[in-house]
Parts: sequence; structure tokens; C-alpha cells
Amino acid sequence: MKPILDFLPFILFLVIVLVSIMGADILRLIGGIAMGFSPVIVIAIAVVVFLAVAIKIVPEYQRAVIFRLGRVIGAKGPGLFILIPIIDRMVKVDLRTVTLDVPTQDIITRDNVSVSVDAVVYFRVVDPVKAIVAVENYLYATSQIAQTTLRSVCGAAELDELLSEREKLNIQLQEIIDRQTDPWGIKVVAVELKRIDLPEELRKAMARQAEAERERRAKIITAEAEYQAAQKLAEAAQILSTQPIALQLRYLETIQNVSTKPGNTVVIPVPTDLLKVFVSGEKVQGKD
Repeated sequence: MKPILDFLPFILFLVIVLVSIMGADILRLIGGIAMGFSPVIVIAIAVVVFLAVAIKIVPEYQRAVIFRLGRVIGAKGPGLFILIPIIDRMVKVDLRTVTLDVPTQDIITRDNVSVSVDAVVYFRVVDPVKAIVAVENYLYATSQIAQTTLRSVCGAAELDELLSEREKLNIQLQEIIDRQTDPWGIKVVAVELKRIDLPEELRKAMARQAEAERERRAKIITAEAEYQAAQKLAEAAQILSTQPIALQLRYLETIQNVSTKPGNTVVIPVPTDLLKVFVSGEKVQGKD
């Protein structure tokens, strides 16, 4: 029905031109055709045309901003309502949450590192009248605000903060964009950083740094393991020196472990007392 209303001025102009050219003949022709219909039929046709043009239906997720003779009178919907043809004009506004992709922005962080960042903004219209009257195109305006805010916020952060504190930056972006779009009847639900692209040289440098950090940790763990092993060996030696029978048991256990292994190794057990005799003899000779 909207195309018909758009062509209505042209149709009226065409009728006026025909009347001016043909004069009274066209008026008599129209009058003869009208006299062939009953007044009831004419009235019924007029009512049907009026209702077809005037009745509007707006779904639950939309609102209709009504302009009467150029002045806004409010938002209507959802459901069915009647407009005055030609006098009233309707503009529909979607109230569902809009997912807006922010194009990739080239940013220089506070520590002078060049990165490329993109994001996604989730927002919805909470005041249809402001969204139509206060701004020409609220979708385009919100997109531009999101791009400039993304550049300013990420440019004020360091690279480490940009990589490790995304949640903090997301909240900051959401608050700034929501505050700037509030006069347009827009509510920003959430802002999320999607991807952060680093230069290839910086990626290699960070990989080398991470590898060096892993090597450092591995060496520290190895040194701590050796230190703990040395402590345990010192404690074991101290216990064996105070308990000779423990040394004997350890000696027998070692012989058993060697004898169970396959091979041509010949094990000749020697009593530890005999070894003590040799040790004591060497000490006596040393004193002489």
C-alpha cells in the first residue's frame, strides 16, 4: 500500500491534466460511470480503501514512530492501530538486540606497539522516538562511535594490558559507548574484543621470550630437585653411619638387585666385617 501512497500525487496531477485537456467531456464520462453504481457500493469501496490504507499492524519486536503533518506524536505498537492517510506517516524501529561488527582498527598502544584490533558491539533501541528524531541513522552513528572509542581506549593501554586484561577493557568500552549513545535512545548491552593481531617480528620476539622463560623454570626445577636429593642423601648417610646394621641390609639388598638382572656378571659377596679389618689395618699403618 505504501507504493500507492507514494504515487498518489502523480495520479492526482495526471487527473488534473486530463481534465484540463478534455474539459467537460471527461467529467461527463466520469459522472456517467459513477451513476451506474449504487451509493452503497461506492461507500463500501471507499471504506475498504480507507481501512486498507489506514490500518497498520506492528509485530511485538517493533515499534512505529508516528509523524502527523511532520510532527512526531509518539510511538505505537505492538499490534493493530489506525493512521490517517496522507496526514500520518509511520517509521518502524526494531527493538531486538543488534550485533554490530566493528571493523579492524590499526592502533598504536601506549608503549608504542602497532597492533590491529577488532570488536563486536551488542546494543538495542530502548526509545524509538529518540532513535528516529535525535539522530539521522542510529546504526551508522553507533558504528562510528564504537570505532573511535575502540581506538582511543586501546591506544591508551599498554600491550600487556591489552592481552591480559580484556575483561577490564570490555567494560570500559561498554560504559563509554553507552554513555555517548544514550541521548539517541540506544542501550549498549556488551562490547567484546574479538581479535588482536600482532606484527610478525613481535610474535617471534614473544615466542623467544616465552621459550627462555620455560628454560629458566626448567633449570630452577632441576636445581631444586638436586638440592632436595642431596639433602636426602646426607640424611641417609647420617643414618647409616649411626646404624651399622642398616648398612649391612643395604649391602645385601644391592647384591640381590644385581643378581636378579640377566647377564654374565659374577657377584662375589664379601662380608663387611672383613672390609672393616682392612680399613682398620690401613689406618694403623698410616699412623706408623
